[in-house]
Amino acid sequence: MRYAVGLLGAILVVFTLNLHAQLNPNYSLPQISAAPTEAAPIVTPDVTPQAPPMFALATAPEFGASGESRSAAPNSISLSDASSPQQPPPSVYGVFQQYNWQIYGGYSFIRFYLISKPNTILTMNGLDFGAVYFVPKFTWLGVEGQFIGEYGGYIGYTAKLAVGMGGLRFRGSAPRGIEFWGHGLIGGTKFVPRTAYGNTSALAYEAGLGVDVGAHHRRIAYRLELDMLGTRYFSTYQYSPRVSVGIVFKF
Repeated sequence: MRYAVGLLGAILVVFTLNLHAQLNPNYSLPQISAAPTEAAPIVTPDVTPQAPPMFALATAPEFGASGESRSAAPNSISLSDASSPQQPPPSVYGVFQQYNWQIYGGYSFIRFYLISKPNTILTMNGLDFGAVYFVPKFTWLGVEGQFIGEYGGYIGYTAKLAVGMGGLRFRGSAPRGIEFWGHGLIGGTKFVPRTAYGNTSALAYEAGLGVDVGAHHRRIAYRLELDMLGTRYFSTYQYSPRVSVGIVFKF
C-alpha cells in the first residue's frame, strides 16, 4: 500500500513540473555549456577623424611586404604642392624681332613746285612703293629701292609725275616695336604732259625721315614718312615736300 502511494506521489510531481514548463515557455532547466572555444577577435570601430573633402588631396603611402613604400598615384597632389602657388614660366616682353626684308605700299601726297617764275605749284596725289634689304651683319643699315607715281591737274591737263630711286636707309629700334629711320635716295623722274619750257625728264633725289609703328601682328607695321623731293626741270631746281602713309610687311 505504501509503495502504491509513493509511486502515485512521484507521478504527481512530474506532472506538475511539466505543466509549469508548458505555462512558462522562457523557463528552461539549466544546461551544462560546452567546452570553451577560442575567443573571437574584438573589432573596434575606426575613430580616426577624417579630413574634409577639400583637403583630401593626398593619400598615405602604402607599404609592401618588404617595408618599402609604394609611390603615390601620378595624379595625386600633396597638400604642400597645393599650398604653394604655381609659378608661371618665364617670359620675355618688349623684344621684337628685326627682319631683313621690308616691303612698303601706301598713299603719297606732294606739293610739286614746277616753275618758280611764274610760280606754278601742283597739288598731286598718288602711290608710293618701296623695298628694303637690311644687311644681316649690320641690321641698322639697309639698301632701298623706291617708286612713286603722282597725279594732278595742270592748265587743263592731267599731270603725271613718276619717280624711281635707290639708296641707303638707316634705322634704330625703340620700345614696343617702334622703329625710327632715315634715308637718302637718288634716281630719275619723268613729268607729263610735255611743256614749252623744255625737257620732261630730270634727275631726282630725296632725303627724309620716318617712323614704323608695330601692329598686333609682328610682321606688319604702319608707316608715316616725311620727305623732301628734289628735281631739276627746265634748268631750275624744284624742292617739293612729300608725305606718305602706308603699311609695311616684314619677312
